[in-house]
Amino acid sequence: MANKLKQYFPMIHERENLLRHIQMTPTLNQQFNSWLPCYQKEFLDFCTGARGVKILYDSFFKEVLNPEYTPERLNRLLSILLRTNVRIKYVLPGDSTRIADEGSLLIMDIVVELDDGSLVNVEAQKIGYAFPGQRSACYSADLLLRQYKRVRDRRKELFSYYEIKEVYTIIFIEESAGEFRRYPDNYLHYFEQCSDTGLKLNLLQKYLFIPLDIFDRNIHNRDIQNETEAWLVFFSQDDPEMILRLIDLYPEFKPMYEDVYRLCQNVEKVMGMFSEELRILDNNTVQYMMDDMQETIDNQRVEIDKQKLQLADKDKQLADKDMQLANKDAEIEQLRQLLAEKQK
Repeated sequence: MANKLKQYFPMIHERENLLRHIQMTPTLNQQFNSWLPCYQKEFLDFCTGARGVKILYDSFFKEVLNPEYTPERLNRLLSILLRTNVRIKYVLPGDSTRIADEGSLLIMDIVVELDDGSLVNVEAQKIGYAFPGQRSACYSADLLLRQYKRVRDRRKELFSYYEIKEVYTIIFIEESAGEFRRYPDNYLHYFEQCSDTGLKLNLLQKYLFIPLDIFDRNIHNRDIQNETEAWLVFFSQDDPEMILRLIDLYPEFKPMYEDVYRLCQNVEKVMGMFSEELRILDNNTVQYMMDDMQETIDNQRVEIDKQKLQLADKDKQLADKDMQLANKDAEIEQLRQLLAEKQK
């Protein structure tokens, strides 16, 4: 299969040559040997075309869909996902107002401003967060406040809330949490606020969740049906057969893969990028375990509170029964006294 990919991308490394280059370069050899065997294999596989590259890794995403150098690619992706034509105006720093301790959880994160002033935060998660709704609402609120401050500072006394535009939070999830698995046939979840009366107000915050693992299960053993699915295959699939099929159906993806394999020619750079991705994944896994433990603790606390209520209810029932028995004893004693009086 690597030979088939190499027909499309002649610059792909030969495995033996790549290994020889790493082993003959002390710094690269030391770095390579510091990885677990599974990561060594993953690196060799995508550099030699045995498997595809995981495009959603932050470094690779920003190389292939860099909004400064190839804006038309990210413009097209956002237009497809937001279902309207958009054009990126600026790339904004992604860490100035973001909740600081959450940054390490992401494998990719980028913030852009569109031509109409809207802000879009595109991020990818290796493992789906616990509490995805709460977290995304906090990020969206942070993004909205960020826009408000920028517009207010620029317009000063001329500021109007009419100038505040929508903020979009688009989240790709490689391994989704339980909430999403309850919808095994859906892999595009759009959210926005609405009233229960039909009243229309633009509350600005909109969300799109894309569980890629559920998409993979849906597209298994069937063909790519539209451009949205083509993009999701590009982000989720490392199977060479699927990559070749994608390129045959949508040739515009071929230059993106060429950029990836051209990047892989610079072994020092791509090893450094891969090492950084592994560090982020380690942090992600640790945080996921912490979240999972916290969720378990919270669930146990709720269960304990329920049990306490049940025990309190049983104690009350016992106290009521004791009171009833005491009343019965008092009645019996009164009857005995009456009986004794009558006998006397």
